[in-house]
Amino acid sequence: MGIQVVTTSGSGVALSNAVRARYIADYLEGAMPERLYDQLASPIAKDMSRVAEGSSVQVNFLSSMQPGTSAISEVVDITPQTLTDATATLTPTSRAEGLKASELLMLQEYTGYGAKQFKRIGENMMETVEILARDAATQGSWVERNAATRNVLDAGATGHRADDAVFMDISGALSTMKVPGYKDPKNGSTTHLAITHPHVFHDILQSGNVVAVGQYQNQSILFNHELGSLSGFRLVVSPWAKVFMGAGADNAKVVDTVCANAISPLDKVFTISSTSSVEYGKYLVVGTEETANTHYPKNEQIKYVSDSAKVITLIGQGSNGGFRYSHDASTAVRNADSAYTIVVGGPESLAKVYQPDVGVFGQIIGPRRRGSADQWVELTWKWYGGYARLRENGILRQEVSVSAEE
Repeated sequence: MGIQVVTTSGSGVALSNAVRARYIADYLEGAMPERLYDQLASPIAKDMSRVAEGSSVQVNFLSSMQPGTSAISEVVDITPQTLTDATATLTPTSRAEGLKASELLMLQEYTGYGAKQFKRIGENMMETVEILARDAATQGSWVERNAATRNVLDAGATGHRADDAVFMDISGALSTMKVPGYKDPKNGSTTHLAITHPHVFHDILQSGNVVAVGQYQNQSILFNHELGSLSGFRLVVSPWAKVFMGAGADNAKVVDTVCANAISPLDKVFTISSTSSVEYGKYLVVGTEETANTHYPKNEQIKYVSDSAKVITLIGQGSNGGFRYSHDASTAVRNADSAYTIVVGGPESLAKVYQPDVGVFGQIIGPRRRGSADQWVELTWKWYGGYARLRENGILRQEVSVSAEE
């Protein structure tokens, strides 16, 4: 799978084969589970070693032939048609991150800390690379919503939410554009993938027409996080699905302020600059509002618990119930409704490349000793590749509000 543990003599911490295998298992445990939008991507070529060598990859498209409208002449030969060609480009990129720990923690054969480091490295690789796929999937121009613009999607408006009618409209749109689908291995029918958030799934379930994944048996499950089917779509549901946090309609009592101090990961309290209301809505959003196709991966939703003199106590997504990410002072804080997405497509909706020598799941580098006394141990990962929408008629993004934020 392209995953390597570098233990070159003099530059790495010696690991037995058994311990190395366990570390790699921890890395894969972190790296594999949350692959969502990658499921919409197909490799751009069979031989990735060749396409990954250049600075960009050009893909050629050929037009369809025109329908014939004339009978075969008995005296004049047919006039051959000429196909039109077009190109699109995918530009590969690269990513790498790492951790540093004291030698004392890593010299032991297999500590809980060592295992967690490898799992965190895997999680970080997964999230970082998945963001590339997610952005490619959710920055397209084919977008539908039952509202004029994203910033008026209202959690209190039932017409802005997902339901059977929305999926029937999407199905018709994909059929009209002849978007290729996946073949069901059980019955040979065509299906498309629909990636969305659990809050959206809750609203879809209210119709009672969702077929639960258990009803069509394990051998017909096609996708990671697949929970059911509706109107010819396989529903892939995950909290990692794209949400434009706080980018919908403003709350009745608007909170639109900024952080008064820098925030560190795992902080359970933070201070805001000003507030005119203690009605914070379902979530507070810390981060820059995503009004268009510029996305901010460190945006996060938090749950308000209480406040005193502008100091807010929260419940967050961090491992201790605090913040997951760091945030600078003056980062925006809002209580507006969020715009949730349903991204639908098929196996050719996105294209991807990756360097096979490094691997689709990246490559582990280390553990390596650093410092004058080899007192630190560094563990890193790296990945080379890229994702792209090569055609806008292959992937549709539906933006909706959710009843959970009403």
